[in-house]
Amino acid sequence: MCSLFGMIDYDKKLTARQKSRILNTLARECEVRGTDATGIAYNFGSRMQIYKRPLPAHKLWLHVPNGVNVVMGHTRMTTQGHAKHNQNNHPFVGEIDGESFALAHNGVLWNDKMLKLTNNLPQTSVETDSYVAVQLIEKQKALDFDSLKTMAETVEGSFVFTVLDSEDSIWFVVGDNPLCIFYYNGFLLYASTEKILCNTANKLHLSAPVSVQHPEEGEILKIDRSGQLTTGSFTPQTSYLHWWRYRPYYGSFLLDEEEQKSVYGDLFDAAKSMGVSEDEVQALLDYGCDPDEIEELLYDPALLHEMTGELLYAY
Repeated sequence: MCSLFGMIDYDKKLTARQKSRILNTLARECEVRGTDATGIAYNFGSRMQIYKRPLPAHKLWLHVPNGVNVVMGHTRMTTQGHAKHNQNNHPFVGEIDGESFALAHNGVLWNDKMLKLTNNLPQTSVETDSYVAVQLIEKQKALDFDSLKTMAETVEGSFVFTVLDSEDSIWFVVGDNPLCIFYYNGFLLYASTEKILCNTANKLHLSAPVSVQHPEEGEILKIDRSGQLTTGSFTPQTSYLHWWRYRPYYGSFLLDEEEQKSVYGDLFDAAKSMGVSEDEVQALLDYGCDPDEIEELLYDPALLHEMTGELLYAY
């Protein structure tokens, strides 16, 4: 998985130096969910600025100019589209009626190729599955609750999208992946998990947030540059091929090993990219772990290897 992060300094209380320090600390804490690439987007000089590199956050210094109060960021764990080709990294830029927007995505989409065909979307050099969301928004010639609802109900997969528009509003389109927002007096920070935000706050010696928000699946949030929150909603898609994301309680005992590899393809691919073998994932499935539990274990490799070592030995 990847991580989303960012900030809105809606009371303009923070200096450029403070904002840069916050963003760099936040991005480095997000490395737990991705080190293949790092990027940020912000509006400056009446233009959308995107800075991204195929490097982990700790090898970069993210800087925002004076006057920039809203920043959207992303750290990437590659699943589709090699990170060394920078066009594959987040955030991506889109355009509607001459106005630019930036989009970042945490998750995996599995119907992107089909959508490109059925919607006659133009071919580009971007290989990342996430980019189809940009194209779907552009095709509707609008960036609003309706266009984001349509996009979210069209794509299939796991996701949270963040979209920065030209007016310095950040839109959050929340699927089945995590998102957390910390509200402070005068500004807010967000990231994919509460733990990332807690670690960031501890390192920056920030006081406890005034409030904490965990948006739920199916919500669309718009937070503008003044901190005003507006909400909408969508109905998440499901698909038979990936029914386990929505019905984990059916269990894997109904499928043989080859069928499991077909149904759990994304899980096996994600595990492989993190140095976990198919045999280890299979052992956990056979033991009765559901995919969500295994995904959590991928971020605690020591525990995962200990568990699978015992299971494989027992077998």
